[in-house]
Amino acid sequence: MGQVPSSASASASPEPSHRGISSSQRLDSLPSLELISSSDEDEVCRGDSGGGGYDYTGDLPDECLAHVFHFLGAGDRKRCSSVCRRWLRVDGESRHRLSLNAHAELLSSLPSIFTRFDAVTKLALRCDRKSVSLGDDALILISLKCRSLTRLKLRGCRELTDLGVATFAQNCTQLRKLSCGSCSFGARAINAVLDHCVNLEELSIKRLRGIHDGAEPIGPGAAAKSLRSICLRELINGQSFGPLLVEARKLSTLKLIRCLGDWDKVLQTIGRSNPGLLEVHLERIQVSDGGLSGIANCKGIETLHVVKVPECSNLGLSSIAENCRQLRKLHIDGWRINRIGDEGLVEVAKHCLQLQELVLIGVSVTHSSLGLIGSNCRKLERLAFCGSDTVSDVEIACIATKCEALKKLCIKNCPVSDVGIESLARGCPNLVKIKVRKCRGVSGQVVELLKEQRGSLVFNLDAGEIEALDDFGVEESAAEFPPANASDVPSSSNERSMLFRAKLGFFAGRNLVACTFRRWSNGENSTNGNL
Repeated sequence: MGQVPSSASASASPEPSHRGISSSQRLDSLPSLELISSSDEDEVCRGDSGGGGYDYTGDLPDECLAHVFHFLGAGDRKRCSSVCRRWLRVDGESRHRLSLNAHAELLSSLPSIFTRFDAVTKLALRCDRKSVSLGDDALILISLKCRSLTRLKLRGCRELTDLGVATFAQNCTQLRKLSCGSCSFGARAINAVLDHCVNLEELSIKRLRGIHDGAEPIGPGAAAKSLRSICLRELINGQSFGPLLVEARKLSTLKLIRCLGDWDKVLQTIGRSNPGLLEVHLERIQVSDGGLSGIANCKGIETLHVVKVPECSNLGLSSIAENCRQLRKLHIDGWRINRIGDEGLVEVAKHCLQLQELVLIGVSVTHSSLGLIGSNCRKLERLAFCGSDTVSDVEIACIATKCEALKKLCIKNCPVSDVGIESLARGCPNLVKIKVRKCRGVSGQVVELLKEQRGSLVFNLDAGEIEALDDFGVEESAAEFPPANASDVPSSSNERSMLFRAKLGFFAGRNLVACTFRRWSNGENSTNGNL
């Protein structure tokens, strides 16, 4: 970038190496920083002795140089910070995002790190399972150095206690997003954050060991007035968040994933108190049609995921369809127990005319409901089927005829053949992409045919039998599905509780059912809510 440090400058003031620090790479240590005057700094950056030539970047204001740094990757930015002391200073002052390896040995280096990076607003602390993490002293020190933090992510910081997190919350009152997982603190720490961080907008909790049976209720706190997104994952006593969920009146996104206990009452209360919900994600939790009917009172819901929830049936889906008429994205994993099928999807077709994305996994759906969806839901652009034995050539032909707005179609492990795929060449005029996985009846010949008739169509075919994980995020195995008969599903509350507690180990697995079109949807509606 035109920067050639002079030999005189290089010999007089060797540059410190800071290769351990970047926004995406973790740190273990940092050498102490030497403070220099602005005149010395200008002399280092502008020096032209030794045949190095004039440094034109010295004429750039610090703001312009920082703006250039923002376009660089982590490695390039780290190397640029070693060019001269001015670049080192500007890089530190303009670095707002930092990720650290939160090993206990890092404690002694924290003052130097946050002296250099004094403008950090987004911080991630991660520690692996085999190492001892930073403790309360480190978190308190960080809170004193970075009072303007707006985002904090904690992963595997098992040495942190309620006291350390509470003190952090008192010092960093501007926090807007907190994400913590595999930590040991509990309800008192979360309550302290809710009490002091009044501008908190996003809260994500995963495998928090301190939240157990008998834990004190969480919330609502002062932050309940500003919270917009809550995600609870793999908690033994997630119902302790009930007071917060009920009082968070601005809540627009709620995700409950693999949390034990009966959630029907909580969801029914949320439906009565918070009609502003826009997105609901229920995955592998104990909820029945009563819970879905409660959520249906939130008439503005636009996105709904019901994933591997065996007690939900057509009745609950019909209640959602009749009340949530603004529904745009619907993802259902029926777990092949035949409790959700044509009956519920017909109601969706009748009432949810704004539907744009439909993902059906393990759902017995036929042309009788698909035809109605194609006729009524004229904005349907993305459609996916996985593990549906009833989706055959007839259903694909129905889609080709009815779904004129369809742009992207994904089919996995369904009894579809070349005949069904060939019908897409004559229908779906807006179709731009097809993905076919594990459909043995589909051959490469139909791909060539579609290329001839619709050259702009992107066709992704993989008919192989072995495929551990793909766009669906689902790994199919015999243990993945419960008994096929709906009568095998427990109905009483005690039996339901025993079933879900018995599956705790299974729930803790990483085999999630992510939305089929996550990458496609993110490409069209990009959002950046993570650290």
